[in-house]
Amino acid sequence: MTNSQLWFRGVRSSKFRHVYGQPVKREKCYDNVNITKNAHDSQFCAVNPKFIAIVTEVAGGGAFIVLPLETTGRVDVNAYKVAGHTGPVLDVKWNPFNDNVIASCSDDCTIKVWYIPEGGLKSNLTDWLADLHGHKRRVGYVEWHPTAENVLASVGFDYLIMLWDIGKGEMLHIIDCHHDVIQSLSFNFDGSRLATTCKDKKLRVINPRTGFVISEGLCHNGSSRCSKVVYLKNGLLATVGFSRLSDRQLAIWNENDLKSPLTTEVIDSSSGVIFPYFDADTNILYLAGKGDGNIRYYEVVDEAPWVHFLNQFLSGMPQRSLCHMPKRGCDVSKCEIFRFYKLHTSKPICEPISMIVPRKSDQFQDDLYPDTAAPLPSVSASDWYNGVNRPPQTMPMRTGANLKTHKPKVSSVNRTLAQSTVASDNKYNVKLAFLNTTAVPDYRPLDVHCIACEIKKHNAKLLSNYYPCSLFGKILRRQVPRWCLLSACCRKEQQVGEGACYNSSSQVLSRFSTIWENSLLRCSEAEWDMLHRSHPQALMQQ
Repeated sequence: MTNSQLWFRGVRSSKFRHVYGQPVKREKCYDNVNITKNAHDSQFCAVNPKFIAIVTEVAGGGAFIVLPLETTGRVDVNAYKVAGHTGPVLDVKWNPFNDNVIASCSDDCTIKVWYIPEGGLKSNLTDWLADLHGHKRRVGYVEWHPTAENVLASVGFDYLIMLWDIGKGEMLHIIDCHHDVIQSLSFNFDGSRLATTCKDKKLRVINPRTGFVISEGLCHNGSSRCSKVVYLKNGLLATVGFSRLSDRQLAIWNENDLKSPLTTEVIDSSSGVIFPYFDADTNILYLAGKGDGNIRYYEVVDEAPWVHFLNQFLSGMPQRSLCHMPKRGCDVSKCEIFRFYKLHTSKPICEPISMIVPRKSDQFQDDLYPDTAAPLPSVSASDWYNGVNRPPQTMPMRTGANLKTHKPKVSSVNRTLAQSTVASDNKYNVKLAFLNTTAVPDYRPLDVHCIACEIKKHNAKLLSNYYPCSLFGKILRRQVPRWCLLSACCRKEQQVGEGACYNSSSQVLSRFSTIWENSLLRCSEAEWDMLHRSHPQALMQQ
């Protein structure tokens, strides 16, 4: 066999063989973003056709900014943030069926769901839709269900995966089959199975409704550094990790048999964690390493050798992490099949990178854009949990490109799991709000402010809301604050010691009589009648 024949056998026909990456110009980037420096292995950003969310570095607590997609350029240093976590934010994900709803998880062991108003934030957002408590240690990853509405999966460092119904604020199920830190998770196309990688070097395929382990096997048997998994089509899985020689590997698996991979390919000898991204419409698998400046992409097929290397996008700037736009947000007029948003390691920049198939015609390319996932759920959370599986709803890209959802904000859900905790927190906040109320002094002359008016304003019923004792009750054995006895104007002139304690109502009325005589003021008949009905014996003594 001649060399020309060998070379000819190496050329494979594919419409994606010449895919190339095209970064945008500097003015189309998001500049001056204080990107988080957390060492956690997650994406730290999320994007949809409306907004882009980026986790930022803040002092005390955790926050992330949300920018409308079209507001490129230099970001204001005081840009409004989503701030409600008391620990660093570790992951954010947009709801696939509502472009205004985003979930975040944090080092404070909680998951919060937020509603972003149309047009972006007008002030710092601290009002969440749902606050989910259940993990005992920090929550590292969140993932939305691909077909069921309001179903969210969270991964904690307590070795647990929790499934939540966001609409009700309830926990659906806890998966506790892992014995070490969970490093990644991925749903299949209809959400009936869940794949995970763990620090114990095992790959598992799990039934998310019951937690039953369908199959498991030894994944990459090298270093226990972070390995990642992503579901492909037709029951295939792709994992990335490290070999015994510390080489970075790509492996393809059959979900029903994880004893050995279908194929394994060595990528390189770098040390950064690789993040896999799969485009189900084109069957292209993208691999981007943390700290790398390139993005490799492979075409996945249903027979050996299972993957074919296509090309790589090269850049001189290393990336911290990347997120990708849903297919409905791609620009079909430019033959864009995928779009990354790259967070730079050394610069405060988020840079969009478009993956483009070169075509001479500017018409719609039917072979590049099959029907893609629509922003509509296929099944409700309760039906899915009861065993209903349905494929995702699809829409044509010819008419559905750049489709955005417009759904109104719903009220905060009933947080049944933390109801008692939240109730006690509300009482604590009310107490602090009352104690922190600033007293405004009144320096008006004494003769223009009537104490009788003050008695009208602060009657016995109103005062009993703040103190268990009544002003005109039987016997006062608690300390009576100065404002309960005197008006605001005469506090400065006629002071009663804050430590004064009155043992009987007669002493209280005697003190009032002294104040009235000194101020040359008298009460009306109706007010004296009220005093007479409340405590006649004390009035007889006066």
